[in-house]
Amino acid sequence: MLLTIDVGNTHTVLGLFEGEEIVEHWRIATDARRTADELAIVLQGLMAQFGGPRLKINGIAVCSTVPSVLHEMRQMLRRYYADIPAVVVEPGVKTGVPVLTDNPKEVGTDRIINALAAAHLFGGPAIVVDFGTATTFDAVSEKGEYLGGAIAPGIEISVDALGARGAQLRKVELVRPRSIIGRNTVEALQAGILYGFAGQVDGVVEKMAVELSDDPDLVTVIATGGLAPLVVDEATTIDVHEPWLTLIGLRLVFERNVQV
Repeated sequence: MLLTIDVGNTHTVLGLFEGEEIVEHWRIATDARRTADELAIVLQGLMAQFGGPRLKINGIAVCSTVPSVLHEMRQMLRRYYADIPAVVVEPGVKTGVPVLTDNPKEVGTDRIINALAAAHLFGGPAIVVDFGTATTFDAVSEKGEYLGGAIAPGIEISVDALGARGAQLRKVELVRPRSIIGRNTVEALQAGILYGFAGQVDGVVEKMAVELSDDPDLVTVIATGGLAPLVVDEATTIDVHEPWLTLIGLRLVFERNVQV
């Protein structure tokens, strides 16, 4: 089995693949204070629930947007999994995705991995909307090239800021309210958050699709990320929800860099 690990600023998502099928997955908090030994304990505990000592890992693929966690991940791989082929996505690793930005090294590895998976699954042109700590919009050309994108504050960041700066406002549960016209403060906040972000997604996607293709209707829009389920049914421009897009991309990168 292949273990894939996507380290984000807020959450770390792990997935186990058997061939092309993801057979188990976990989401844990990203903690920059965890050491390599602690990471190994958490990882082994999760996998023990799935397969116990019979579970055979024959490959590991990792990408991270948090440098301190990536350092400890490398240490963990060297100490606990030295006999298993591992790919850490970084400059020099073959992704098959030409990055056509002003400075390709600035682009987060997760965004390149998402572009790879989007092109593989759906072809181009495509737009990936990733609902994480930030909401990112990534444009993929018809040829599978990464062209660039847009970055907006994420849903949870915005909710936290609103609760911190609004004297009579507070954090609320991120769920769909009864109506867009909130009858109380909680519902008013929920309506503004849900429909406001859905409108933001539609606005950015529509403008990006016009630049991406002569026929915007040919652009496939893929939603991913932990908060995607909150918005995906309200944003009219989203075509597909693929929660494991980054993990699929990690599987593809592993296959490109390790003889399987």
